[in-house]
Amino acid sequence: MMRISMLLILMIFLSSCNNKPEDHLEHINGYWGIEKVEFTKDSVRDFKINEIVDYIEIVDSVGFRIKVKPQFDGTYIPAGEPEDIQVKIEDEKVALYYSTPFNEWKEIIVASKEDELSLKNERGFIYHYKRYKPLKLDLDEKENE
Repeated sequence: MMRISMLLILMIFLSSCNNKPEDHLEHINGYWGIEKVEFTKDSVRDFKINEIVDYIEIVDSVGFRIKVKPQFDGTYIPAGEPEDIQVKIEDEKVALYYSTPFNEWKEIIVASKEDELSLKNERGFIYHYKRYKPLKLDLDEKENE
C-alpha cells in the first residue's frame, strides 16, 4: 500500500511538472475585454463595459495585437494600429515583446485559461482580461402585426 501511495504521489508530481511555459499560448488567440488593472495589491481599477477590445493572434511565436470596436451586428472596426508581437521564453515564463514604429515594450503572461488572461507589464501593472463575447443583435427582425 505504501508503494502505491508513493507511486501515485510521484505521478502527480511529474504530471504537474509537465506544464510548459508554451502552454500559456494555447488560449491566447482571440478577442479579449479588459476586466481590471492591478496597479498594486491595494489599487485596482475595474472596467464594467468594454467599448474597445483587444484582438490577439499569434502563430509560431509571431503575431499581432490590435484594438477593435465591436459593432451590434457582430463585426469589429479597427480602433488603432496593429502592434507586432514576438514571443520568447525567459526564466520559465512567456514574454510578449510588442513593437510599433514608435515604441517597444514587454509583457509577461501571468495566467492564461480559455476565458481568462492576465498580463504583467514592465511597471508591474497586471491587466486581467476576460474572453470577449461578441454583441449580436438582429436589427433586421420585423415586428409581427
